[in-house]
Amino acid sequence: MSRPSQPKLTTADHNGVSVIQSQAHATASPSSLPAAVAGLQQVPQLVPANPSPGGGKALPPSKMKKPQADKDSEEYRQRRERNNLAVKKSRMRSKQKAMDTQQRVNELKEENERLEAKIKLLSKELSVLKDLFLEHAHNLADNVQPPTGAEGSSPAPNNTATNGQ
Repeated sequence: MSRPSQPKLTTADHNGVSVIQSQAHATASPSSLPAAVAGLQQVPQLVPANPSPGGGKALPPSKMKKPQADKDSEEYRQRRERNNLAVKKSRMRSKQKAMDTQQRVNELKEENERLEAKIKLLSKELSVLKDLFLEHAHNLADNVQPPTGAEGSSPAPNNTATNGQ
């Protein structure tokens, strides 16, 4: 539902802000309107007296025009000097951070190489130990004779004693 257009009254403030009220609000008595509607409609709206072409967006402080300081003034020279020192410190910190990072990279590369060498050494040791274990297991298997017989409780009789008779 659209509201009917109401004539508006505008009053300018000394701060560059206009207050807009509708004609109906200015002339209607509070008793003729419902209480909830009257309370909501009597709140004035604040709008800029000179609307900017940017759609009413406020400029950030960095974009606002600052008064130009005279380049020959003492204040300007001091601000430039402080800014130059701040820039110098910032660049030194940046270089130090880059050097620290490069040093850490080098340390990690060295550690990585040491660990890879250790992996190779341990892999070789594991291989040798596996071979020794398998050889030992093979020798044990060759020395143990499986039992021959259905019961498997007694060894086979000695044939040399029967051949003599």
